[in-house]
Amino acid sequence: MYGLSLGVQRINEVLPDIVYALLSGLNASTVGIIALAAVNLADKAITDRLTRILVVIGGSAGLCYNALWYFPILMVIGGSTTVFWDLFGRQKVGKIKTKLSRRRLDPQRVAEESNAQASIPLEQTGTAEGVQKRAVSSQNRNNSTDTPTPTPTDPDNRFEYNDAREQVQTPSIETRSHAIPVRWGISIIIIFFASFIAILVTRGTLNHPPLELKLFANMYLAGTIIFGGGPVVIPLLREYVVEPGWVSSRDFLIGLAIIQAFPGPNFNFAVYLGALALASSSQPTVLGAFLGFVGIFLPGITLALGVQSLWRVFRTNPYIVSLLRGINATAVGLVFTAVYRLWEIGYLTSTTNSGQSLGNEPFWLLIAAVTYAANAWFGVPPAVAIVSGGILGLCWYGAVGR
Repeated sequence: MYGLSLGVQRINEVLPDIVYALLSGLNASTVGIIALAAVNLADKAITDRLTRILVVIGGSAGLCYNALWYFPILMVIGGSTTVFWDLFGRQKVGKIKTKLSRRRLDPQRVAEESNAQASIPLEQTGTAEGVQKRAVSSQNRNNSTDTPTPTPTDPDNRFEYNDAREQVQTPSIETRSHAIPVRWGISIIIIFFASFIAILVTRGTLNHPPLELKLFANMYLAGTIIFGGGPVVIPLLREYVVEPGWVSSRDFLIGLAIIQAFPGPNFNFAVYLGALALASSSQPTVLGAFLGFVGIFLPGITLALGVQSLWRVFRTNPYIVSLLRGINATAVGLVFTAVYRLWEIGYLTSTTNSGQSLGNEPFWLLIAAVTYAANAWFGVPPAVAIVSGGILGLCWYGAVGR
């Protein structure tokens, strides 16, 4: 990605129309791949009606506004909703439904059922004892006919006993060897959030913070608050580097179109953007690439190490399980938001370098649909499908784009 940034810095401001057709085709196929990823994530995240509602609300709310704090607030609201529903709301709604169903019944039928329920304990007293005696007698017969349990002192079963004991003990030893102590995990999390607060406070208190600090702070913030993977981070990175004027919209879209055909996560896009952000400064661009790489990847790696030590306790906590269920569903909704935002800026021409909607040319919709179907139904690899979209863009230019 750093090499791509060096090449983009040396191209002309206005490119040939055939290049814009190629990039638009790549963007259209990228939208198809991300849309398929959003559908697959939704299939996994939707487990009931509530998570389905959160996916819809998350996607709809993400279209309404775009800010640094907005996406995390949406995900916290989604997680809080599932916690309230799973632990409190479901029981209360169930009681209300039971009361309403009882009111609909005939009063005489309710009286008959109450009388029948009152007579059940007296009839079950004798039968319960009989059942218990029969169960005990059958248990005794089973115990008398069962074979004796092998013991370690029995010479015939000594080796079998030792083998079984080793099979039971081996997994527990391997699990403990890879575990991170809880104290270390808590310390890592505290240090991370302390550094996060320190970076943001330092940038806010300085009258004229250097560009390097602002770039690293934006990448660090994006790496901290983003849930849902690479598709969600793309619109946020555009807000962080294009809006301040560090990277032009054209260069952003060029890199976005090309990176989709490269292996690796979309977070590598931060290396490309970091290098371009420092291109107009006196600092070397490799410093910007390094700041972008560290800023976008360090938060996720640090939090993963810290939470790993606590996950053995958290995964059995009903509050944490419900919270993560809601956060995941809301984050999937934001992936659909990313699909729409990329659709609205994917069409490049010589007159609109900032990008326009792919819907302005119906052929780009065809490329997106073909890419979606090829990857979902015929197993075409994403990289091949995206490159094919670029080739179709060249075909469009040769046919009607001139």
